[in-house]
Amino acid sequence: MLLIAILLAISIYGSLKIFDYFDREPRAEMAALQAVTIVNYTRASLIASHENRRGALLSELSGREGVRVYAADFMERIEPLPKDPFVQLIARKIRERLGEETIITVNHYGVAGLWISFNVELDDFWVVIPKIQVDRPFPLHWLGWAALIGLLSLAGAYITAARINRPLNLLAYAADKLRNGEPAPKLPEDSLDELREVNQTFNEMADALVRLDSERTLLLAGVSHDIRTPLARLRLAVELLPEDGASQMKEGMIEDIADMDNIIHQFLDFVRGVEGESTKMMDINVLLRSLADRQARAGRKLEVKLSPTYFIPLRPLAMQRLLDNLVGNAYAYTKEEVIVESRITAEEIVISVLDRGPGIPAGQAERLLRAFERLDSARTKNEGGSGLGLAICNRIAKLHHGTLQLINRTDGGLEARVSLPIQHR
Repeated sequence: MLLIAILLAISIYGSLKIFDYFDREPRAEMAALQAVTIVNYTRASLIASHENRRGALLSELSGREGVRVYAADFMERIEPLPKDPFVQLIARKIRERLGEETIITVNHYGVAGLWISFNVELDDFWVVIPKIQVDRPFPLHWLGWAALIGLLSLAGAYITAARINRPLNLLAYAADKLRNGEPAPKLPEDSLDELREVNQTFNEMADALVRLDSERTLLLAGVSHDIRTPLARLRLAVELLPEDGASQMKEGMIEDIADMDNIIHQFLDFVRGVEGESTKMMDINVLLRSLADRQARAGRKLEVKLSPTYFIPLRPLAMQRLLDNLVGNAYAYTKEEVIVESRITAEEIVISVLDRGPGIPAGQAERLLRAFERLDSARTKNEGGSGLGLAICNRIAKLHHGTLQLINRTDGGLEARVSLPIQHR
């Protein structure tokens, strides 16, 4: 709108200047004709009068219509004409009618007006035409009309911009939904001609992504389900093996099977999704207390530091999965106590899971939040991971319009920080 307003102001100013340029010639012609007429009538009156009565006639003429007539002495100092193009144009047109020897000046002897010389026999005179008859005063009413035109133009520009921005805002909203892993609403395909094709293409892309996601979900779920059945039979067979001389190998096989089962479980968690769960207002501290109780029953020492009670919209099961994954990930890389704390800032509720593990290499945090991504570092030496745990957590955080960050602690270890907005953007 500001850009449109600036362009309007420039266009109105330019229009006024163009109008003034093309209006200058006829105005100068009219002013020159008026001046020449006054000079000729004055000269004719003086010629027709008796020489002894010219002084009285000059006095009488000087008081009429603001026009004054003075005797001239051309030995006096005469100021040159100003460089105003309008005044120069009037002077040129006056000389064309009265002769090039005509002397023209303005504001002579401090008297404002257009001074034009003429002679009667051997006497020289000045005719002084008031300035108001030469210069056109600035038409102040034009400012009002210009302001009205500007306001109407801005109103029209606002309506046009709103009409264009509405489908663009819908497109941005749908793209944001798609980016956060949520179903994108259908965009109207009867909008502006310029955006109809964009909306059609976006809808086709969203449908293709939904189909692709459904096929991927079906594939992973089917493969995971089909593998679990023979895996269960394999574990049962290993359990039935005799203990004689193969107990260490048997334990290793059972651990490998458990790791495979855990990977399949992560696959199922990833494809199952959490988008269908409805939100409800609840205190995050309730989930943190429940998390501490489950870890205590598992024999793990988990310290929980709670913020003051504050209710925000949450998907309880999804948020519980996020917390379980982050805490389980922390215990996988440290034998020490894990700390979970929540705090409230001006705009967010922040949940931090702190461990004393080896941390992650600099610049690799974003990569770990993508599906099937793992790092060849001390942080990933444990077996049984598929690279989906943090991707699931990141998806759940985005579903709550929040963020998940992995931050190396200055005194050693890693902080998994979940920031949830107090008011959804």
